[in-house]
Amino acid sequence: MNRSVAALVATGLPAWHARDFFGAANAADEPKTGANGKLNIGVIGVGSPSSRSRALYGEAKKFKDKVNFTAVCDVDGRHRDVAVKQYKADGYEVKAHKDFQELVTSKDVDAVIVATPDHWHAIIAIAAMKAGKDVYCEKPLTLTIEEALAMKKVTHDTKRVLQTGSQQRTEMGGKFRLATELVRAGRVGKIETIECRIGGSPQSGPIKEVEPPKELDWDMWLGPTAKAPYRLDGNKTNCHYEFRWWYEYSGGKMTDWGAHHIDIAQWMLNMDGSGPTQTEVAEASKPYAKGDGYNCHETFKVIHTYASGVKVEVSHGAGSTVKGLVDANGNARKGDLGGGENGVLVKGDKGTLFVSRGLLLASDKAIFADLGADKPKLYPTVPTNHMGNFFDCVKSRETPICGVDVGAGSVIVCHIGTIALRTGMKLGWDPKSNVFNTQEANKHLGRERRGGWKIS
Repeated sequence: MNRSVAALVATGLPAWHARDFFGAANAADEPKTGANGKLNIGVIGVGSPSSRSRALYGEAKKFKDKVNFTAVCDVDGRHRDVAVKQYKADGYEVKAHKDFQELVTSKDVDAVIVATPDHWHAIIAIAAMKAGKDVYCEKPLTLTIEEALAMKKVTHDTKRVLQTGSQQRTEMGGKFRLATELVRAGRVGKIETIECRIGGSPQSGPIKEVEPPKELDWDMWLGPTAKAPYRLDGNKTNCHYEFRWWYEYSGGKMTDWGAHHIDIAQWMLNMDGSGPTQTEVAEASKPYAKGDGYNCHETFKVIHTYASGVKVEVSHGAGSTVKGLVDANGNARKGDLGGGENGVLVKGDKGTLFVSRGLLLASDKAIFADLGADKPKLYPTVPTNHMGNFFDCVKSRETPICGVDVGAGSVIVCHIGTIALRTGMKLGWDPKSNVFNTQEANKHLGRERRGGWKIS
């Protein structure tokens, strides 16, 4: 443990935080999972080599004394075959499914990991919960605001455990948690602005239409979305992984990295389950509109204003340049912090703080002083492994650190941003009733669904 603490301190984090973080991690070495033996898990969307599901499987199998994998599902036979082979090599005999409905109703499955493209998240998670399964669902939690609200209702109605895959709240050496604690404890004073720098969405130009691979059920992959040709040109496609850059299936960087950093901004503001009251677009490039290529906005700056007056700016990297930041050891950053550096920048009337997956910096070393009795209680425990927290909550029936109210609330803010970008409208938003101030904007709360796929 001492070496681990020293390693975190060497990265510029305070020693008191490092001791707390690894103390919590050691206490969780034996997570309390499975009411009667191992928890049987099915993984839906086992995915391509670049799929998030492989990383989630890697995290889950660390708890091999507590969990067992019994099923996998994917609409691409190549992915199913690779997964079955990999799981078998790891000692798991899994049944392969093409249809998620078979998996979620299986008596051999207690909980599911959902790592499909975004347009399937709500449909699958809701079906699983109604079938009595607990759910770990990858971020962004949903494709639409309507789906986010439906996810909340079903989770509460069924009393299932749902964890949103926003792992910045638990992992990364606890950097984002510490940053949130410092902000919530008033170390930078009254918050004025939070900048979420999330990067711009890739562009493709036209991508040629080709026949889908014979192993891929393209119609099932499309599911509730409109019929569309399969496109592939080199690494560019409207399918595996690259679906992120099509508004039909996702939301570009706004729901990709935005789901991470906007989630942290919500946490810092103590606004979980709520959101802004006004949203406007400060700048945005014109998206590609010919229908045969990535159509998410490449560059953008969206400003959310909360009832408190705090502004949360979400941009491709159009943030402010900051000079003179230091780490917890007082070491000055070499060079200025550029406006495009991925992360979350908090400006208060008494100081500034920046956090990313690799950095935690502030305008004054004193901001990092031990919080002691002033340390805010953000969650009943200090989970250091996101999947482990899910497994613990399956056992205890408590709400995970990124339960449905957190995940739905954060993704709704993401969706408000994409709606502002796509409509060009300045939007008023009521975070209690979850409606816009204009009927035109409210038309974008949900989407038409093809093929009879429902979320309720």
